[in-house]
Amino acid sequence: MNTASSERRARLAACVHCGFCLPSCPTYVLWRQEMDSPRGRLHLMRAEADGRVPIADALVRRMDACLGCLACTTACPSGVDYGPLIEQTRAGIEAEFRRPLADRLFRTLVFQILPYPGRLRWVAAPMAAVTSLGDWLDRRGWLDRLPARLGALVRLAPRSVAAGRSLPARTPAEGTRRATVGLLTGCVQRVFFADVNRATARVLAAEGCDVVAPVDQGCCGALALHAGREREAKTLARRVIAAFERSPVDRIAVNVAGCGAAMKEYGRLFVDDPEWAERAAAFAARVGDVTEVLDEIGPTRATRHPIDARIGYHDACHLAHGQGVRAQPRRLLEAIPGVSVVTPAAGELCCGSAGIYNLVQPEAAAALGARKIAAILDLDADLVATGNAGCLLQLAAAGRTAGQPVRLVHPIEIVDAAIRGTRL
Repeated sequence: MNTASSERRARLAACVHCGFCLPSCPTYVLWRQEMDSPRGRLHLMRAEADGRVPIADALVRRMDACLGCLACTTACPSGVDYGPLIEQTRAGIEAEFRRPLADRLFRTLVFQILPYPGRLRWVAAPMAAVTSLGDWLDRRGWLDRLPARLGALVRLAPRSVAAGRSLPARTPAEGTRRATVGLLTGCVQRVFFADVNRATARVLAAEGCDVVAPVDQGCCGALALHAGREREAKTLARRVIAAFERSPVDRIAVNVAGCGAAMKEYGRLFVDDPEWAERAAAFAARVGDVTEVLDEIGPTRATRHPIDARIGYHDACHLAHGQGVRAQPRRLLEAIPGVSVVTPAAGELCCGSAGIYNLVQPEAAAALGARKIAAILDLDADLVATGNAGCLLQLAAAGRTAGQPVRLVHPIEIVDAAIRGTRL
């Protein structure tokens, strides 16, 4: 038995099957099946590692059903680090299991488009025009007649694509410089939420940061990593690391929760790669969510104009559970005069986005989205803020499906509006 295998078995054995994770697991809450709970999946992982269960349909189905939301990690009293375990299991599945043809083709299509902003932009613009009919079709039940994954694509696609010029490679600090901060512009984020990137750069600059956004950075690899496509994830991660090495910065700010969680794990991802291990670890140590970075910089420099709003804050899973970032976004919002922040009931439960989960597991994702939007609507908030692109798309779709669209923004857009004195 090699060292990596023995270490993995030890991590799997750390689960004492206490059940504290059950109420926080979205799929257990939905289906009440032990094998669709974290401890059930860990039991299967251990059986597979011991050679008692093959990588076949039964195991793959249970692992595919997991959102990888990491709520179980937060709930676990034994400190089981579930994230790397599910990612390693999925990597083994992708290496050894031959999926049905339709599934292979769909996943290949997704990963040939989403991580590449140029390709995604070509697809997104005409899709936005087509999906403008999506709500009308959905109200009449026609989308339910389509294959589930195709229907999910139509429901989730944004009704518009952010326009405007690309983010400058460098945005100078206003006043005395306090730090030089790199900014991940992302892939889906760059195409669908370019306004969030621009707002991020403006807020950082207003707080005294030179903002560096390397033009050649590309996708961070988070979508691929969380889906078990480890080789693709490493290829994309190397490009990001190299791009920021050519543009030295003090910190690297990320405004997408899933991306930030993956980038903070680069050291683990490359731990066995002698060429990249040290570089990846050094890179990961500088990564922080934009709300973390702003919180660390110190007292606010830019004046916040009042915004009279009740804001429902949705904790993105890979921000709250994956990175432990909960207080910083709330502090930023509550520092704005007139703002009050409220949290939906069962806030620890995932909204159903989870990377590509809402595309490959559309029924479960839709059920979770419906639960989450119902809890959000109960808040009677003026607008809803969340720090993840996938959550923004998922919640928007859930609101449209419920016939009650909600105003959704990234927290940094609220801070930007307060600094500029503009309306949201």
